[in-house]
Amino acid sequence: MYSSTRLVYQYDSYIREYEAVATRVVGDLVFLDSTIFHPRSGGVDHDKGLLFFDSNRVEVVEVFIDKESGDIAHRISPRVDLTPGSRVKMILDWERRYRLMRLHTAAHIISAIMYSEYGALVSGGNINPEYAYDDYTIEKFEKELFVKVVEKANEVVKRDIEVKIYWLPREEALKIPGVVKLAERMPPDVKELRIVEIPGVDIQADGGPHVKKTSEIGEIVFLKAENKGKNKKRLYFTVKP
Repeated sequence: MYSSTRLVYQYDSYIREYEAVATRVVGDLVFLDSTIFHPRSGGVDHDKGLLFFDSNRVEVVEVFIDKESGDIAHRISPRVDLTPGSRVKMILDWERRYRLMRLHTAAHIISAIMYSEYGALVSGGNINPEYAYDDYTIEKFEKELFVKVVEKANEVVKRDIEVKIYWLPREEALKIPGVVKLAERMPPDVKELRIVEIPGVDIQADGGPHVKKTSEIGEIVFLKAENKGKNKKRLYFTVKP
C-alpha cells in the first residue's frame, strides 16, 4: 500500500522539529502531508512528541499506519478541533527516538552476525526504548552463543562505521544476498526499497530510523536468552544510557 504521507524521518532521522499541513482529521487522529514521526512498524515502536497549531499544544501519544489509506495516523491527546489545510508544527520526544535509533542499529548488527555465522534469520522481534528482543531460526538453544554474538556486535560498534542510507530499485535490491533477514516477511511491494548499509557488516532493506555511526550505539548489553520453541530462540538486549 502506497502512503501519500512524505516520510521525512527516512531521509534524516535527526530532524527533531518540522512543519507540515494537516490533510484530514478523523476523531483524535491527525493526518499530515509530511511527518517526522515514525509509526509502529517493522518491530520498532512508534515515536511520541508534540503538535502545535493555532493556539493549541497537544501530545502525540501513538503513531501508526492507517490500514485503509496507508497514510500515517497521529493520535493526539487531548482531542481538539483541527481544520484540514492548517499548518502544524511537530516536535519529537528526542530522548525516546534516539534510544530507538541506537537499539535499531544494534539489532541490525546482531542480526548480521547471526546470519553470517549461523545462517539464522529473524522470525520475530520488538524494539521499545527500554530494550529489544529478536527471535532467531536456530534449532539448538545456547545462551553462550548469544553472549558471544553481543560481544562481537560491540566490537563492530567500536569501529565507528558510517551507516549509509540509500534507495535501490526493488528487483536490484532483492538480488543482494542477505538484504532480507526476516524469515517470514518480504519488504513492501514498492518500486524502490530503502537500504540501510553498515559497510563490511550488514546490508538490509529497512524503513526505520537509524544512527549515523555505529559508535553512537554505545555499549550493547546482553539481558537474557529464552527458548521459545523450534527454530525460535530469543535474545533480549539493551544499550547503556
